[in-house]
Amino acid sequence: MTALSQHMCNFLHEHLPRDRQASRHTCDSYAYTFQLLVCFAARELKKQPSSLSLEELDAPLILSFLQHLEKERKNTPQTRNARLAAIKSFFRFLEYRLPSCLDQARQIHAIPAKKTTEALIAYLALTEVQALLDAPDPNTREGIRDRAMLHLAFAAGLRVSELIGLRLDQLEMHPHPMIHVLGKGRRERVLPLWKETATALRSWLNLRKHCPVPEVFLNARGAPLTR
Repeated sequence: MTALSQHMCNFLHEHLPRDRQASRHTCDSYAYTFQLLVCFAARELKKQPSSLSLEELDAPLILSFLQHLEKERKNTPQTRNARLAAIKSFFRFLEYRLPSCLDQARQIHAIPAKKTTEALIAYLALTEVQALLDAPDPNTREGIRDRAMLHLAFAAGLRVSELIGLRLDQLEMHPHPMIHVLGKGRRERVLPLWKETATALRSWLNLRKHCPVPEVFLNARGAPLTR
């Protein structure tokens, strides 16, 4: 029987961040997938998680795990598919390092993703957007920060992870305000900022001043914000 722990550690701590250059949020999401899977497998097989072997994570167990996600944890099909993608990625990693698991990997790769319906994305009217931007109190530190975050998220179309992970060295305020964003899938883009956005951002930077952390937006303790 093949020990599971070492292969899983190599995948999460070396392959994803080093070889795939996956973002911290992707690594965290994959790690949580395997936390759920290992706990489920241990409960089903009545074993300690540390005693699980790679061979026990076969296609029938993976299918049972996916059903558990939807029926007991009430996950959406999109979340179920994301967990399955993480598991398939792990077995793709193993194919090149452990030839004995090729048939097991083939069966797991054959598990289909569940079809989903894409809902139409709603949008806000201009007056609604302005009301949202004006909601934070401009007379408080948190209000000035939140106002800058909302302006920047709206003007640049940033994901939450991109917004809270934005660093000072990714800002350029002179001569023309712009930000350099490293987004999902290591995609880079440089975005100019509107005048109103630059004004809101400068107001926050004047309050933030010389905090030692590199992230632009900080919590009340002067630490980076989390999701």
